Amino acid sequence: MRGRVIAFEGLDQSGKQTQAQLLSERLEAAGHRSRVVAFPDYRTAIGREIGRALAGERDYGADVMQLLYVANRFEWKPEIERALAAGTIVLCDRYIASSVAYGEAQGLDPAWLNDVQRYLPRPDLTVVLDIAPKTAVERKALNRDRFEQDLALLDRVRASYCRQAGAPGWVLVDGERDRAAVAADVATAAWQALGLP
Repeated sequence: MRGRVIAFEGLDQSGKQTQAQLLSERLEAAGHRSRVVAFPDYRTAIGREIGRALAGERDYGADVMQLLYVANRFEWKPEIERALAAGTIVLCDRYIASSVAYGEAQGLDPAWLNDVQRYLPRPDLTVVLDIAPKTAVERKALNRDRFEQDLALLDRVRASYCRQAGAPGWVLVDGERDRAAVAADVATAAWQALGLP
């Protein structure tokens, strides 16, 4: 059986990494191969450039930043495709929708942001962990990057995610609750969407 892609989206501190890991453990316990991949991957050359920009060492426009994020995902495309061919369920901590949400929040065309990523493996399920921007700030008060410091921007990002979540293959989960309640909803959505035994 070919693998699947599940993307976890939402504001920083919404629990994407935690929920991806919890779902991976649940999938493995049920006999399914899984792998968690986080974006951006700061270990690559493009990822290091993204890190410099987020730290304020570079001054790129919104379009250049999103193209860097997209390029960072394309660096991983061969690895994701190999995993899918081997029947692995790939869980992405951020993926295609992040560029759409953050780019749209900065005035970029969401259709363009989707189109430039059309050759990436498409998610079979996108889970948006929905939290308020003030919750993101409360969960991470220190060492916030330039995007994390802009609450008005985060409001627009959240609005984009909620808009996108109206599409088929998406589920919006209340991320304000405790991790166990969120994990239960995520697992239910994953099993239903992917038709897993």
